[in-house]
Amino acid sequence: MTTEEADRGASTLPARLRELPSRLLAQASAHATRLVTEGLSGADAHKWHYATLVALDEFGPASQAALSGRTGIHRSDLVAVINELAARELVERTPDPADRRRNVITLTTAGRRRTRKLEQLLAAAQEELLSPLSPQEREQLVGLLGRLVAHHAPGGPTMEADDR
Repeated sequence: MTTEEADRGASTLPARLRELPSRLLAQASAHATRLVTEGLSGADAHKWHYATLVALDEFGPASQAALSGRTGIHRSDLVAVINELAARELVERTPDPADRRRNVITLTTAGRRRTRKLEQLLAAAQEELLSPLSPQEREQLVGLLGRLVAHHAPGGPTMEADDR
């Protein structure tokens, strides 16, 4: 679809739809998800691979429970992700010396290299997504989205009757 076609399509929508923040966020989210999914799939990866690798890179070795909390990936889903990463020798799973019933997940050297490669792919996807915005606008958008997410996160501030 060309920009002209998109502009024509947008102009046929009622203004109340074109200007509805929740609709705009949903459309931007769908586009962002598509860009990230396509970028990572070209490297035979997905967002949960990246989340797991980057959490290990940033925080160091962790139990599966800690990784679940740091990534937001449900524990049962995380097991499959760790299995995939371990099969590719990107992470190692070893018994926790303090509690043999628990495993510790550690990023390997190959996992660090893979993390850097995925970061490059994600940077390209972010660049494409945010290409119409100036650096200042990008910074402002990220700040505003961060505030929205923090506000609506579990345990975040609740809306009072007068808040709109």
